[in-house]
Amino acid sequence: MYDSAGLQVLSREECLRLLSLTGVGRLVFTDKALPVVHPVVYVLDGESVVLRVPEGSLTLVARDTIVAFQIDDVRPDLSKGWSVMAVGHVTEVSDEGTLTRMRELPLASRGVTGQDHYLLVALEVLSGRRIP
Repeated sequence: MYDSAGLQVLSREECLRLLSLTGVGRLVFTDKALPVVHPVVYVLDGESVVLRVPEGSLTLVARDTIVAFQIDDVRPDLSKGWSVMAVGHVTEVSDEGTLTRMRELPLASRGVTGQDHYLLVALEVLSGRRIP
């Protein structure tokens, strides 16, 4: 299926596959009523994006909110590429059993204090497009 711009519409399964192939995305949230776009390191865990966020990061204001998350791989001349966009709720992992599992995921820390937070973005709305 193609959209009105002639781009191929990706299935949810293909969007999840693409999300599993990369490790850097953009988290879009609001801070003090203004939009913020942060590059984040992530890993796909089932149908959720897991973020490991250092203490003091502005990204932590996204807890308990609805955010957008986006990844892409598009050639500069627009001849080939794809984009995946998700919308979902962010929750902070607090359960010790889940935290233990999250700490085992291949997700590098970006902090210096060692006090990282794990945020889950539930992929409630997921869409993608590919340049044919």
